[in-house]
Amino acid sequence: MPKMRGADIIAEYLIKEKVPYLFGLCGHGIIGLLDAFYDRQDKIKVMTVRHEQAAGHMADAYFRVAHRPAATFSSCGPGSTNLTTALASAMMDSSAFLAITGNVPTSQFGRSPFQETGRHYQAEFPNVFRPYVKKSFQPTRVEMIPVMIRQAFKTMLTGRTGPAHIDIPLNCFGEEADVEIPDPELWRAGTSSRGSGNPELMEKALNLLLSTDKPCIIAGHGALLSEAAPELRKLVDLLNIPVGTTANGKGVIPADHPLSLGAVGRNGSYTANEACRSCDVLLAVGVKFDDRQSSAWIPGYTFNIPPTKLIHVEIDPDELARNYPPTIGILGDAKACLKEVLKLTETKVTKELQRNKAWLNMIQNWRKGWEEFNRPNFNSDATPIRPERLVKDIREVMPRDGILLSDAGEHHNWLLQFYDVYEPGTFLQSWGFSAMGFGVCGVLGAKLAAPDKVCVSVCGDGGFMMTPHVLCTAVEYGIPAVWIIWNNYGWNVIRHQAQGVWPGREIVTSFKREETGELYNPDFAALAKACGAEGVKVEKAGDFKEVLQAAIKSNKPFVIDAVVERNVRAPSTGTWVLPPFPHGEPSYGKRNLRQ
Repeated sequence: MPKMRGADIIAEYLIKEKVPYLFGLCGHGIIGLLDAFYDRQDKIKVMTVRHEQAAGHMADAYFRVAHRPAATFSSCGPGSTNLTTALASAMMDSSAFLAITGNVPTSQFGRSPFQETGRHYQAEFPNVFRPYVKKSFQPTRVEMIPVMIRQAFKTMLTGRTGPAHIDIPLNCFGEEADVEIPDPELWRAGTSSRGSGNPELMEKALNLLLSTDKPCIIAGHGALLSEAAPELRKLVDLLNIPVGTTANGKGVIPADHPLSLGAVGRNGSYTANEACRSCDVLLAVGVKFDDRQSSAWIPGYTFNIPPTKLIHVEIDPDELARNYPPTIGILGDAKACLKEVLKLTETKVTKELQRNKAWLNMIQNWRKGWEEFNRPNFNSDATPIRPERLVKDIREVMPRDGILLSDAGEHHNWLLQFYDVYEPGTFLQSWGFSAMGFGVCGVLGAKLAAPDKVCVSVCGDGGFMMTPHVLCTAVEYGIPAVWIIWNNYGWNVIRHQAQGVWPGREIVTSFKREETGELYNPDFAALAKACGAEGVKVEKAGDFKEVLQAAIKSNKPFVIDAVVERNVRAPSTGTWVLPPFPHGEPSYGKRNLRQ
């Protein structure tokens, strides 16, 4: 075995894992690693950012599109604490990347050298990341690195995927040892944690679905991550069962499929909420029943479990029976389980499925009423631009396989409700952690994962200003992403929430000059041009589509500053509650509590 520096071990192992990109920001704690990649630039692309949060969001979005991990690098101290938000966002949404952080030399552990986090334990930086990664590793000798980095990748990609962290003391990058680089194929090729579930339970689940007149399916992010869209669509067509999605599950069934219902939750579609709370049996595939997509678990708004009988297929045992009692709970991978159910379906008599006809007619009536309610504003020429019009125009310009990333903010509610998604992995968002910056920065990772696809970020004016430096990265590396800034002059989703509780009492939720009260934002188009990107401001609805078409066609980093009406809210079809404040009632439809 040859003597190798710790940095070379890491570089060679990342290449063996076919990691295509290393995103990060240099610092004294990580320079020992960077030298190892100098001679390997033909095998792995190393890219610098202007803030470590951007590196994390880029790696997160890369995984969501490519379904294989990238890695990040950051120095000790603030260089790595800056990565925390991105790790948390990835962890909450089961997205995987490897965070490599530098630390102080082992010979200085506990002596409080520059940037050591060591109040309770020497070089204890891993405790900063501990809540936001599946596991944190800290080798203190070069000989420990091969085992730990191999285990980090296994941890990331086993079961419910998520980020992992390896913290390397500075000396371990430069010191040498006689070691063997592990072979990922040898260690993981013969194993799989993505099991197909208990066969007896799956047969019971199928029988239960076949026995009811009002079945429904809800598919979540787990179905997307396991690439179960083909199996889900085949099952839906065979059993003639309508299917809704969670927010993060949008795209697992095409929005124009006749049995597609849309997303559930407070700002989901009325059709999806009404079907899910009215059905007799609900098959949930890869779903976390969190508060926003379950209407805060209040019966009658999105779900009625029980009396609705729940069949829950989930790879994470912690999610089974967390918030709803399953009639049948199946621990397993979405794709593997659906494959087994399809095999069982082929042996069943399907003539009784005609009983779904009345149920599907009911759903069609709900869909028709919901569409008629919303139709007038989709063609509005009002100034500022109506949100519905903007979403419609974005969808009409975006290719069917174009990738749209939504940052956190009021625009996300509108996109969730009205942006139709046709293919898996083409609508990305930070759902569980709702991190501002994910959509702004992640669009670069998405474009690197799918260079032949149009990649567009829709972000709020507030969220964009948290990470505007990403424009510099796009220009440096020639990444032709498009940013649509939803300019409504404030933290508008919070403004509306606060005014719903305390009408007429507004404080620090609008961007305005204190002296005059005039609404204020920077000139985003000029800011883009100052960074070397293109930029255009749009104030009239009729101008937007042409500008977006030109932005995409330019094949350059491009910012569109769209001034949007700030005094309308996305219609609610479910609810949400922040105790002790009361929950709101739907603005369309009403509570449907089944006894």
